[in-house]
Amino acid sequence: MAVTEPAPAAPPAAYEGILRRQTMRESAARTYARSLPIVPVRARGLTIEGADGRRYLDCLSGAGTLALGHNHPVVLEAIKKVLDSGAPLHVLDLATPVKDAFTTELFATLPREFADDARIQFCGPAGTDAVEAAFKLVRAATGRSGLLAFTGAYHGMTSGALAASGGAEDVTVTRLPFPQDYRCPFGIGGERGARIAARWTETVLDDPKSGTPTPAGMILEPVQGEGGVNPAPDGWLRRMREITASRSIPLIADEVQTGVGRTGAFWAVEHSAVVPDVMVLSKAIGGSLPLAVIVYRSELDTWQPGAHAGTFRGNQLAMAAGTATLAHVRENRLAERAGTLGAWMLARLRALAADHPCIGDVRGRGLMIGVELVDPEAAPVDGASEAPPDPVLAVAVQQECLRRGLIVELGGRHSTVVRLLPPLTLTDEQAEAVIDRLADAMAAAERSPHRRTATGSIR
Repeated sequence: MAVTEPAPAAPPAAYEGILRRQTMRESAARTYARSLPIVPVRARGLTIEGADGRRYLDCLSGAGTLALGHNHPVVLEAIKKVLDSGAPLHVLDLATPVKDAFTTELFATLPREFADDARIQFCGPAGTDAVEAAFKLVRAATGRSGLLAFTGAYHGMTSGALAASGGAEDVTVTRLPFPQDYRCPFGIGGERGARIAARWTETVLDDPKSGTPTPAGMILEPVQGEGGVNPAPDGWLRRMREITASRSIPLIADEVQTGVGRTGAFWAVEHSAVVPDVMVLSKAIGGSLPLAVIVYRSELDTWQPGAHAGTFRGNQLAMAAGTATLAHVRENRLAERAGTLGAWMLARLRALAADHPCIGDVRGRGLMIGVELVDPEAAPVDGASEAPPDPVLAVAVQQECLRRGLIVELGGRHSTVVRLLPPLTLTDEQAEAVIDRLADAMAAAERSPHRRTATGSIR
């Protein structure tokens, strides 16, 4: 495929006008556009080119959607093939060769024990639609209504998905502690903290006075993404599987962001050798285009015809792009590559922390990495051992990164975790450039006059 020449930079007034009209016309709910005031016009792999002619290393990757980066040749070729074939682009839930190829490739990547007895439901185009479908499925199959979810979770923006996410309130959702070493909810961390979290879950389920009847299902992320890149401890995840299985509670694994090789395994549950009852899949499975499905054990398939539907379930272009992406990741062992390169990046970032006391923690799995920023000069709150989070510094780091041509996102409870989600095609040289630019940005942000102490005074 020929590589076209870069387009000339637009006059400043042109792209500034685009940004100005966006501000005037779009909802106040817009998010990424606020912290990333750029106008992308061209992209390939890790790189985005803005209308102003500047190039950026994109470590946001469509919030984890672009497993192969922007406009990968195998994805473009798959889309072009469908367009040239004259195949229908909109087919509702009818069977097509394109859909058959997608489901065949997807099932080939799933844990064998799971895939051999699984069913698939094509949902609306977004991950949150698949989460809603998963909730509807387990409620229909069990005849129960409540759900178990975890603090710090993020499952989408529709009402049911929001109810199961951290920070929402819903009497039908029981929120449980999610174990983590840094900022452990029990102030302990490690295996002991994970054991206490598991015991908490058992107590809630087994105590007749807990106020929590047996729920329809439990939903969790093998690595919490928006919650601050918190990997679930393998032992704890296995214990959640044991607890739910022994009580006939379907376990829903939300692999919307962790799937397709992102964490160093094709599916993040494979790190723990856990086989869930339901997997929620979106983002990377569409190869950059909207696609969302749930895959689940056949015994849960108690739906009647039409019990769950949606107009945009048959996106042929997304299925073709998804098939190409899944196959490319599998055939080129990009999950293994993500594990190796991610471990190297984590080691580099942890070494960087020695020179930057504002780095409170570095964590992640594969190419799903988080750097939590703190105020080392402020006193810990309520006897905590960790320094308090520094959201002002985090924003400054993100802005300094953008000035250096590096796109990063912020996450975590106080938006103080710098998140790196580069494509799985990241090269060693590109990884080095990402680390170098982040280090420079951090040093510049630390010197920024906008940093404030815990009391709010300018340093």
